[in-house]
Amino acid sequence: MKGQPRDVGAAKVGMNIAPDVLVNGLKRYRRIAKQDLLATSLSAHPEAAQIHAEARREVYAELAERAQTLSSDAVILHALELYTALPFVSGCAPLEQPFIQGREQALENFFVLVGLEPKIRRNARSKRKQLETRGQA
Repeated sequence: MKGQPRDVGAAKVGMNIAPDVLVNGLKRYRRIAKQDLLATSLSAHPEAAQIHAEARREVYAELAERAQTLSSDAVILHALELYTALPFVSGCAPLEQPFIQGREQALENFFVLVGLEPKIRRNARSKRKQLETRGQA
């Protein structure tokens, strides 16, 4: 059912984005992450910056690979699944969870790229679990 809205929790995704537009946008984001990766040595916290940039590049590469063979809706739904599966780390310090924060930023950038309704993103975000840390009861 190409072009038909698909259920994502309480929202619908019915986007029809050309695969080449999706792939090219993801390639641009990936290049930006690569530039950030090359500049990590200039950061105050190079290890965290490197992990963050690598996490973003991985997400963009995975989504671009899927965009070459799947519909834009299928890629968006996969991105929403990845986003929902991420632990919620908003209360963490910026350097505390750079891998998770990098993936989160990449997915949120992707949602902007495809023009995903904020309501759909908020719905996916509300399903995320809080990060469990050691020593908590």
